[in-house]
Amino acid sequence: MKGRTLVRHGKEGMKNLGRNGWMSFASISAVTIMLMVVGVFLILILNMNHFMSTVEEDVEVRVYVDLTASEEEQKELEEGLNQIDHVESITYLGKDEGLDELIESLGEEDRAAFESLRDENPLNDAFILQADEPQLTEEVASQADKLPHIDRVDYGEQVVEQLFNVTNVLRTIGIVLVLGLMFTAMFLISNTIKLTIVARQKEIQIMKLVGATNGFIRWPFFLEGLLLGVLGAIVPVAAVMAGYHYLYDNFAERLRLNFAELLPVYPLTLQVTLVLLGIGALVGVWGSLTSVRKFLKV
Repeated sequence: MKGRTLVRHGKEGMKNLGRNGWMSFASISAVTIMLMVVGVFLILILNMNHFMSTVEEDVEVRVYVDLTASEEEQKELEEGLNQIDHVESITYLGKDEGLDELIESLGEEDRAAFESLRDENPLNDAFILQADEPQLTEEVASQADKLPHIDRVDYGEQVVEQLFNVTNVLRTIGIVLVLGLMFTAMFLISNTIKLTIVARQKEIQIMKLVGATNGFIRWPFFLEGLLLGVLGAIVPVAAVMAGYHYLYDNFAERLRLNFAELLPVYPLTLQVTLVLLGIGALVGVWGSLTSVRKFLKV
C-alpha cells in the first residue's frame, strides 16, 4: 500500500471517530472498563504467583546424619548427596548450628532449658538440600533416603504436598480469570463497534457499488478500531501504574515483614502496560474487522 493511501485511511479513521462521537465514546468506555478490571486482576495474579514461587523455593530437604557416623562416613554421604539428580545446592548444618537455630526459634521462657544442652548436644549433624525445581523435592528426598549413614530425611511431606496442590489450583484459577476477562472484553467491544458500523452500512454499500475493494474499505475501520483500543487502554494503564506505585510505596515494607513481598514497580508496570495496550489494540482491530465483514457482501 502506498504511503499516501495509508495517510488517507488514517485521516478517514480519525474522522470516523469524531463523526460518530457518542458511539466512539461508548466503544472507548467499554475498552477502558474491561481493561481496568483485567489490569487489576493481572497485578494481583502476578504478585500472587511471585509469592507462591517464593514459598515454593523455601521448600528444602533435611538429611540428618546418623549419630554414630564417623567423619569419613559423613564425607561419603556428602559425596552421595552431590550425585543426586536435580539437587541445586547442599548446605552443611552442624549440630551446634542446629541447636543455635532451634534456640533462636523458641520463646524467651524455653530458651534457658535448651541452653543447658550445649555441653552434651543430642542433635544430629544435617545436610540441607535444595531442589532445582520445587516440585521435585519429593523425588530428591526419596533418593537421599536410600543413602547409607542417614538417621532420617525430613521435608514436611504432607505440608509440601498440600502447598503444591494449592499453588497449582490458584495459578489455574488466575489464568482462567484473566482469559475469561479478555474474551468478555473482546465480545463487548465487538458488539459496541458493530453498532457504529451498522449506522454506516449505507456508506459501505455505496463504496462497494462504485468499485471500492474490500481492502480499501477495511483499512479505515482497521485503523479506527486500533485507535479505539489504544485510547481505551490509556486510562487503565495510567490508573494501574499510579495505583501500584502507591501500593508499593505504602505497603511493600509491611508485607515484607509478614513474609510476603510485592513485585518491584519496574519492570512490572511496564510489562502490564504493554499487555494492556496490546489487548486494547487487538480487541479494537478484531472488533472492527469482524463487524465490517458482513457488510462487504453487496
